[in-house]
Amino acid sequence: MRGDILIIGKHHTQAAEGILSLTVQDIQARAGKFIFTIAGESGAGKSEISYALENLLENAGIAARIIQQDDYFVHPPKTNEQIRKKNISWVGPGEVRLDLLNENIREINEGKPEIRKPLVIFAEDRITSEKVSLTPFKVIIIDGTYTTLLEHIDCRVFIDRDREDTREDRLKRNREQQNDYLEKILEIEHLIISRHKTLANIVVDKEFKVIKAG
Repeated sequence: MRGDILIIGKHHTQAAEGILSLTVQDIQARAGKFIFTIAGESGAGKSEISYALENLLENAGIAARIIQQDDYFVHPPKTNEQIRKKNISWVGPGEVRLDLLNENIREINEGKPEIRKPLVIFAEDRITSEKVSLTPFKVIIIDGTYTTLLEHIDCRVFIDRDREDTREDRLKRNREQQNDYLEKILEIEHLIISRHKTLANIVVDKEFKVIKAG
């Protein structure tokens, strides 16, 4: 999503290093492209860890490309916010075109040279589309709150931090007004997303330590 704000810290890079150390052999052994999902609650550090992982992979000579779940929302961000305010039950995986994202994943796994995907322009509150060339990339990183639910993924990473753990980081990003309404949204998301932890292959804990699940 164009217009997002990222503050990448040492702890994000350390988590990315842990993820890479657990998966590098599987990445190298994979005949096709290797697909990660990096999921967790709002402000957990999904995008920051994704970009840190992309950078580490590039430094290791492994070309990587990030795809953001935020581009697959049914409605652009400001419009989606208004819909939530009118009907808070709208909050959840149904806000996202996970079906379309799964279709793009299928195309990636089939070896298609490119995909067409949505692209959110945050400042303009609109959704357009873009073609993404896949040919140069060995690794695809898909980050977003509900990405653990996606199909045909090689490694699911879950960041185990809730709204209390992420409060300071959300304030630093200053993307949303912090108020009781937002806390209600985050509570709903927590009830949904926390259940996805059991589906993960790798868990990043509250201190950004990396644990192999199972």
